[in-house]
Amino acid sequence: MQKLTSNYRLSEKLNVIRAGVLGANDGIISVAGIVLGVAGANQGQLALLIAGLSGMFAGAFSMAGGEYVSVSTQRDTQKTMTKFQQATLKEHREEETDKLTQKYINEGLSPELANKCSKELMKSHGLETTLRSKYNIELHHYFNPWHAAICSFFSFICGAILPLLSITLIPDPYKIVGTMFAMILALMGTGYISSKLGHNNSMKFIIRNVITGSLTMLITYLIGGTLG
Repeated sequence: MQKLTSNYRLSEKLNVIRAGVLGANDGIISVAGIVLGVAGANQGQLALLIAGLSGMFAGAFSMAGGEYVSVSTQRDTQKTMTKFQQATLKEHREEETDKLTQKYINEGLSPELANKCSKELMKSHGLETTLRSKYNIELHHYFNPWHAAICSFFSFICGAILPLLSITLIPDPYKIVGTMFAMILALMGTGYISSKLGHNNSMKFIIRNVITGSLTMLITYLIGGTLG
């Protein structure tokens, strides 16, 4: 039981980390696109700073709100499934016990031991056990939308600060190229972290992240230059 609880909490932590990485990645791409678009329009330093700050806070609040809504939906679903399973146990307790026994048999226990374990667990922790077994839900430990929202908010700002500082501090002849180079390095970092969280091929994630971000920066810069 302790192992199942630890796995569930790990899943919640990974969900928060995912929101953080996603927020940082969006902060990098979004604000880089904004400041490069304004720079392409040949606007002054003050206009770059105002546009970057506005984009940073607008994006941070947008990301936080989106994560809050998304995780709140997950939380509501978890509560709904808990009520549904509670009703199911009242009407079909024997069937639920048989399903739990079969699950333990499939996992390698002997039929006798599986039957004994399932009956003992159903006596004292029927709802908790079946929730974990069927839906990977820990009773009374639902996803917290505020964790993901706060993490997403601050990670977006952390990601957005880099293009804002680059476009502001790099000397004028190298401002555009320097900002793009800094963004590519940052996108490589977030792509690598994303791949490790999902246990996927790092190079594939890095290339995809860099190409997507680079195209965004290039398009917004060209649009700014055309309109400017």
